[in-house]
Amino acid sequence: MIRTLIFAGGTGQRMNSRSKPKQFLEVHGKPIIIYTIEHFEYHPEVDDIVVVCIKEWIEELQGILKRYGITKVSLIVPGGETGHDSIYFGLEAMYKTSKPDDIILIHDGVRPLVTEELITKNIQTTRECGNAITSESVRESVVRSGDKISIESMPPRDEVYIAKAPQTFRYAEIYEVYVRARKDGIKTVDSAYLCNLYGVKMSLVESTPNNLKITAPADYYIFRALYEAIEGQQIYGL
Repeated sequence: MIRTLIFAGGTGQRMNSRSKPKQFLEVHGKPIIIYTIEHFEYHPEVDDIVVVCIKEWIEELQGILKRYGITKVSLIVPGGETGHDSIYFGLEAMYKTSKPDDIILIHDGVRPLVTEELITKNIQTTRECGNAITSESVRESVVRSGDKISIESMPPRDEVYIAKAPQTFRYAEIYEVYVRARKDGIKTVDSAYLCNLYGVKMSLVESTPNNLKITAPADYYIFRALYEAIEGQQIYGL
């Protein structure tokens, strides 16, 4: 089985939105979380979707899913204090209905420009290699500084990538990683970081363009502009 875990449990404090969490902000009348979910809803290989949501907004999400005809969401799980906690709660909730070899795509609820192509590449790479991490090559040089004053090293730019999402794993392996991290008191929002910490082999999947995560107000306007540009390509054949 191929399942998607979408974590949307954050309040989005950096968005400065007092009325709604960022995943419920609307673009052209549609919530961002729906833009995200629809990519997995319509993907022919995805069997099931689990969403981790802010507890107080679960009822709102249930109504939105019904309004937009989303049928693959089988479970909505209350989120935790951090993104790490939310992913753990989602994996824990999937335990009774998942098999060890099930493929699990973990994706941000506010990363709405994921494509069918990228989802497919993640699934194929996980089948062949075990685990897949969507990554984007950096466009500028990267420096490393432990004390935030002096530059200690500069890795070659052609060897450095930014980890994005989806990040895709065999269920048993990623669940074990989060259980170990919980016992060790380690928290991070990036599943790939935990896998690296515990020596889990990962393979790189090159990201498609514009795989934006909406974190700050500027990201919202960039997404809106990109979405309108994509619509324009469909209409005018640009």
